[in-house]
Amino acid sequence: MKGWNDLNTLEQFQELLVRSSQQTIVVFKHSTRCSISTMAQRRLLDLNTAQHPQTAFYYLDLIANRAVSNQIADSLSEEHKSPQILVIKDQSCVYEASHMEISQRELLEFI
Repeated sequence: MKGWNDLNTLEQFQELLVRSSQQTIVVFKHSTRCSISTMAQRRLLDLNTAQHPQTAFYYLDLIANRAVSNQIADSLSEEHKSPQILVIKDQSCVYEASHMEISQRELLEFI
């Protein structure tokens, strides 16, 4: 996804969590095996991340990185869902949406 960084390791997530005290973090958890997840991803494809320099955008392939997905759920006390989008500020999840609830409009209200 253009403008989205890959999230692949537990260490990387821990760094993002700490950085969320200074910068808004968005994480899109995507299942590459799920058609609903693919539809949710399409809703985000034309998001111009460059227009939001105060926010860092991350893409997590949760099939390849299940441990990272589980750590996100544990650290933020958010039930694991797929697909799922999370907005993290000050080491807390301030917005969560999953499945067909994922929309650019709502996401932009929280970043």
